[in-house]
Amino acid sequence: MHQLNSLEKRAAIALALVFSTRMLGLFMLLPVFALYGEQLVGFSPLWIGLAIGAYGLTQAILQIPFGWLSDKIGRHKVMLLGLSLFVLGSVVAALAESVYMVTLGRVLQGAGAIAGAVLALAADLTREEQRPKVMAIIGASIGLSFAVAMVAGPLLARWAGLSGVFWFTAVLAVCAMLIVAFLVPKSVSKAPMAETLALPQSLAAMLKHGQLLRLDAGVLILHLMLTAMFVALPALLNQQHLAAERHWQVYLPVLLGSFLFMVPMMIIAMRRQQEKRYFLINVLLLVIAMLICWQATTLWGLVLALLVFFIGFNFLEASLPAMVSRVAPAGQRGSAMGIYSSSQFFGAFLGGLLGGAVAQQFGFVAIFAVLAGIGLVWLAIASTMQVPSRAQRLLLPVAVTTEQQAAALAAKLAALAGVQEVTILLADQRCYLKVSAQQFELAQAQSLVAVGNQ
Repeated sequence: MHQLNSLEKRAAIALALVFSTRMLGLFMLLPVFALYGEQLVGFSPLWIGLAIGAYGLTQAILQIPFGWLSDKIGRHKVMLLGLSLFVLGSVVAALAESVYMVTLGRVLQGAGAIAGAVLALAADLTREEQRPKVMAIIGASIGLSFAVAMVAGPLLARWAGLSGVFWFTAVLAVCAMLIVAFLVPKSVSKAPMAETLALPQSLAAMLKHGQLLRLDAGVLILHLMLTAMFVALPALLNQQHLAAERHWQVYLPVLLGSFLFMVPMMIIAMRRQQEKRYFLINVLLLVIAMLICWQATTLWGLVLALLVFFIGFNFLEASLPAMVSRVAPAGQRGSAMGIYSSSQFFGAFLGGLLGGAVAQQFGFVAIFAVLAGIGLVWLAIASTMQVPSRAQRLLLPVAVTTEQQAAALAAKLAALAGVQEVTILLADQRCYLKVSAQQFELAQAQSLVAVGNQ
């Protein structure tokens, strides 16, 4: 963080805290609901899945609209509104005596879809060259919150019950609101909307982009598998005579071990420029993990399956957004990431629904056989994807008044060595470039833009 200025450091830490406290509350339900929800009226395997995944439906629906709203009324206001809905949902679930009201609470929690607004504010508060570092800090905080939730969830549920988990979630959300109100810096500038938020006119094009659709389908399946797995996993651990309050003794070493394997793989994949090969290997690891779970008859079998699963999950969770950012057309990264985020949350909803439905009809173990089949479908889809060469994104101000001038300037810029894509937005008077840093000469592009501006 030594190259970040004081404002960027403050923004990175504060926004990471907002994101991680909120996600911690969402994740803590995963390892405990299937066990501690049994006393709720209407409890069944189907409703386990619905309650676990319900937040994903409203997140998927409202993610992009909340981002647009933040551009109209301000990032802070939307973040406080979303967190207020999250608090309301947590309170509803904490007071619930039936699984139906818990599910309603989860729906309200998901309605606080502030991810787009948080990331847009992070972009507003950071310089272009430092922005990836701030986004990485926020992303790392989400991974850390997941690891903490896997340990803290079972311990808290043992001490305070399921309602205690939701009350704690409400307190975390209130803390996040205080962070937004008093610690998160006010925006001093506005990053280009097309690079941070989904644009309505770009969404149709993104939905027709074959490579992006493969990545969107990938993150949907990844979170479908994660959510569906936790419909069954807590009960299977119980069947192996591992008390609920001791489940963290499985989750913690498994998550730590998965990072020890995952990080070297990512480094090797990047250094050898074999990202697609390692991507496919990790999708295959998910399939293998599901098959092991399907056949496991001992606790150590489940532990091995979890280790294999989280190696693949963590690798893919880190790789997918980076690939989306690289594949997205110049000037349309916001739209690409908006659809990607919605796909991620919709996958969580479908995973809960599918896991609950399969468990109700065929039992918990059958979930893993179904997930293995879905993983094989993803492997087939991923085998056809193309990984683009690494590119740098640049933004240059232009002063062109007609489409003809814009087209002429774009053609000249596209002819420069190292230029992969050019997008000129007349309304914004901005030119977006995707370039190969090794071949591209910035001075040449600047001179062309200066001539075009005359």
